Amino acid sequence: MNLHVPTAVRPVVAITSDRGEFHGHAIHQAVDSYLRAVHQAAGALPLLLPAAGAAIDAASLIGAVDGVVLTGGPTNVQAQRYGAEPLPPTTLTDPDRDDTVLPLLPALVAAGVPVLAVCRGFQEFNVAFGGTLRAVHAQAGRLDHREGDHARPVERWYDDAHEVALTSGGLLAKLAGATHATVNSLHHQGVDRLAPGLRVEAVAPDGLVEAFTVADAPGFTLAVQWHPEMRVGNSLLAHAIFAAFGEALRVS
Repeated sequence: MNLHVPTAVRPVVAITSDRGEFHGHAIHQAVDSYLRAVHQAAGALPLLLPAAGAAIDAASLIGAVDGVVLTGGPTNVQAQRYGAEPLPPTTLTDPDRDDTVLPLLPALVAAGVPVLAVCRGFQEFNVAFGGTLRAVHAQAGRLDHREGDHARPVERWYDDAHEVALTSGGLLAKLAGATHATVNSLHHQGVDRLAPGLRVEAVAPDGLVEAFTVADAPGFTLAVQWHPEMRVGNSLLAHAIFAAFGEALRVS
């Protein structure tokens, strides 16, 4: 007789998807590194959250999951979402993802659901709370934060890095046990105006905000412009970010 032996039930984490296409079919997709980081470093069960707009309501999602990861991606948040002039026609956007994530975020944070946001997710977070974005490389005095040579193997894209200064007494400074850290840098847009209520956690050498938390959030929040999910195996800070998120899942 085969008996089912119960195992410890892990927290459930919804990971945001991009809307894509596969052989002419609309699909929802996410990069594998987010699922692995949630499983291996946060100790949680990763499930994909489709970019399905009104099909995803906040109350049901809050009742179904223990946390949410907002992923990075190749697309930009639509400029009309933050009252700016339209982006160039060649710019990749994902209206379905915008329709899904932007309305959900304030409700998730207010409910105390732990939220970890990466790259595009960082930008979504700022927009959802009333901030604005801008192409970083178009601003005088800014570094070019974009990924370099696309001919390299994709894992080498994440070698491009710069230092960030961590806010004294902030969450990231505590996780790093330091005042500075080196992070990878692969983004076109960045914060233009930081939304009210967001607390800066890290700043690039050119003054660009690279991480923030929600100052009065009842639960865990952290948004980073870089990609810790690609470095959980060889960066103490990257692993600590997902581990801290995992701890928050178990007390929320």
